[in-house]
Order: sequence, then C-alpha cells, then structure tokens
Amino acid sequence: MEQIPLMEFDPDKRALIEPDMLRSFRANINPPEHCVMPIYGSLIEKLKQDGRLEKIHELHTPLVPIDIHKMEYNGRFLTVSHPGIGAAWAAAHLEQLIAIGCRKFVACGSAGVLKPELNRGAVVIPSSALRDEGTSYHYCPPSRTIEMDSKVVRKLESVLQKHNVNYQIGKTWTTDAFFRETKGRIAHRKSEGCLTVDMECSAFLAVAKFRDIKFGQYLAAGDDVSGDEWDPRYVDDRMPFQEKIFWLSVEACLSL
Repeated sequence: MEQIPLMEFDPDKRALIEPDMLRSFRANINPPEHCVMPIYGSLIEKLKQDGRLEKIHELHTPLVPIDIHKMEYNGRFLTVSHPGIGAAWAAAHLEQLIAIGCRKFVACGSAGVLKPELNRGAVVIPSSALRDEGTSYHYCPPSRTIEMDSKVVRKLESVLQKHNVNYQIGKTWTTDAFFRETKGRIAHRKSEGCLTVDMECSAFLAVAKFRDIKFGQYLAAGDDVSGDEWDPRYVDDRMPFQEKIFWLSVEACLSL
C-alpha cells in the first residue's frame, strides 16, 4: 500500500508553476527587501487612512487582489502586505513576495492559547511549530516540528526586551482546521509543550527554509482553548494592540 501523500516529499526545486510565471508578476517592481506581514486587515486599512502606506503593486488571486505597499520608518523603507489566512494561502503569498524581491520577513497576528496564564495580548515568539497542516510538507521533508532560525528568534527577542514587553518563547501548533480542535487533540498538544495554536506559522517556516530567506513571527495571545469551554476573550479595543505588535514587527524586521 502506498504511503500517505503528504509523506511523499519531492526535493525538486523547480515546479511546473512558479510564482514568477503568474500574471501579477513584474520583474521591475523592486520592493524593499524587508517585509512585514500583519494578519490584521483592519490595521492595514488604518495605516492606509493615516497615509503611512504607498501602494506599489497588486497581486492577482482567484478571490480578491492583494495590495503590496511600501512604508517609510525612520528613514528606511519596508514592504507591507496582508498574507491572508491559513497555511496554503499564506505560503502562496509569501512565495510571490519572495519572487518580486523581498528577502527578510516578520509576520504578526493573533493565536489561540493553550496556557490560560497567557493573558490576551501577551506576545509569543514561536521558536518552533508543530506541523498539523498540509502545506509545509510540500516544502520540507516530513517531520513533527519545524524550527525558526535561532538567530532570528534572538533578534525578535531583543526588540521586545528593548521595549520592556513581556513575552514567552516556545512551540506553536499550526492547524488547518480550527473547527477540529477537539479536547483530546488540545490535551495532546499541551502535553507536547505547545503554547499557542495558529494557522500559518509552520507553513511560513517551511517556505522560508525552502527559499533560503529570513523569517520570524510574533503571535499575540487571543482566545483561550485550554479549558473545558472555549473562552473567546473578546475585547472592543483591539486596534491599539494590533498597532503595537505591528510596530514591534517593523523594528524587528529591519534588524534582520
């Protein structure tokens, strides 16, 4: 009997369809090599309204076009773009950003927590990700976890220390199916030491390794899935923290 398809890793560096073949690709875009990817659409809209972002390109997708922006920060320029939600979409977007010239990335977004003591808004640096999604297996050989570059972890950590931000470093659980976070599965992930659950990190890390680029991520503690009942921990004033973690990501990205 043949093995599960996700176990059939093919190391061939060239695929039939490459990002630079797509209609939205232009070789003369020349974006800043540093790129921040906030998984907060409302934050990007606010930055646009505040006049902080300059649109420099548009990626065409089967759903909606995705804007690529340029932003100035302390005399330096960065690329800013929403990466989408979920491993497959986010990995494809990262691929296209690499294809147009970006090389150093920091993503930021929210994640569920497996430790209730992680208060809403607490920052986690995912030093590794448990690969419970499908996309990463097309970029790296099968393994249970995938590691973030330790040098990148230290860079992200130093920015938080500089600004006296409380944080934890540890493993995140990346899943494709947030409606299948069962109590048994959550208990298993907790026993493996996972601090958070997200939907993109392991795929981001796999693409970064495959394409040999620098990638880091900040995860902000969101809803609590650690107990007998789901606690969404909804708050109304999310934007101030979204902005805070974004600007931390900007500083961290420029340090790479």
